[in-house]
Amino acid sequence: DYSGGLGEDGLDEKSHQCVSFNRTFFDERWSKNRVVTALDWCPQYPELLLAAYNNNEEAPNDPDGVVLIWNTKFKKSTPEYIFHCQSSVLSTTFARFHPNLILGGTYSGQIVLWDNRVQKRTPIQRTPLSANAHTHPVYCMNVVGTTNAHNLISVSTDGRLCSWSLDMLGQPQETLDLHKVQSKPVAVTCLDFPHSDVNNFVVGSEEGSAYSACRHGAKAGVTDVYDGHQGPITGISVNSVQGGIDFSHMFLTSSIDWTIKLWSLKDPKLIYSFEDNGDYVLDVKWSPTNPALFAAVDGSGRLDLWNLNQDTEVPAASIMVDGCPALNKVSWTPSGTHVTVGDNQGKIWVYDVAENFAHPRHDEWNKFLYTTQELRNNRV
Repeated sequence: DYSGGLGEDGLDEKSHQCVSFNRTFFDERWSKNRVVTALDWCPQYPELLLAAYNNNEEAPNDPDGVVLIWNTKFKKSTPEYIFHCQSSVLSTTFARFHPNLILGGTYSGQIVLWDNRVQKRTPIQRTPLSANAHTHPVYCMNVVGTTNAHNLISVSTDGRLCSWSLDMLGQPQETLDLHKVQSKPVAVTCLDFPHSDVNNFVVGSEEGSAYSACRHGAKAGVTDVYDGHQGPITGISVNSVQGGIDFSHMFLTSSIDWTIKLWSLKDPKLIYSFEDNGDYVLDVKWSPTNPALFAAVDGSGRLDLWNLNQDTEVPAASIMVDGCPALNKVSWTPSGTHVTVGDNQGKIWVYDVAENFAHPRHDEWNKFLYTTQELRNNRV
């Protein structure tokens, strides 16, 4: 039943023209009372949505970790696939070049692998819990590279980065420990790579700093620090829209301190702080198609879409999700025309984004260049 969506009251008129409720995904048996911890879209089958969930405290006998694959093409209310794990799943990704394989990062530190061709809900492979891999929770996973040369990158909260070959999860191919200046490890909470980059990346941390880092070369490890947040960073997103001007040095961070901040890898100082939220901002993501557009979600049930070429003070569209659950994750479809949010009660909400809002105008890149220069010039 998809009729129980937002009433008119959840949207102001302007937002209603930009964003409209499409449907929810929820499973009474497997997602209820669980926090949605991660979302990913299948590169080969764009209708498939992968979601990870943590433990359900009201069902101690059920597996702590659950991963569901939902099919957005069909109006069926049950998941396409159901996978389990003995530890809460904190991160998940399709194995980019292997459409049947699903990877999960767990609270225990293990990386697990499921195969949807196998009639089995439990992982077919898992990494060892050993000192040369992860022994702390893995909130970050990313498959980087090309069809013939790719790796799974995972980072745990003790700053340990591991690089894995998918056909050998027995031990990581490489490990790298991310340290701050005083040699304290970086407690990594989130990770992002610029588009098609395999070496350089950014991470957010528990103590509120963001870091740029690289995997290889003489200066492997942390390269720069970006200080500004007053609380743990919950989300990090690098601008990855391909277009006339390269904005892959621009990244956003969201935090428990109620703010979203805009940074550039070319500039150690904060470019801008968005301060329109009145609650924990729990995730942020740039649009995959419009360089000036991003989405953010917070603990009060609010989904915001910001278009920086229109306004930097307030969001271009703002929605209160029905029932005001805390929204833990946000994800765009690769087409940029839908935005998906996961809440703290096991429900996923899908919204349609209007074409004229999602897709950039031809001058969007030049305007965004001007916008970011203005923000820089107006810094105190």
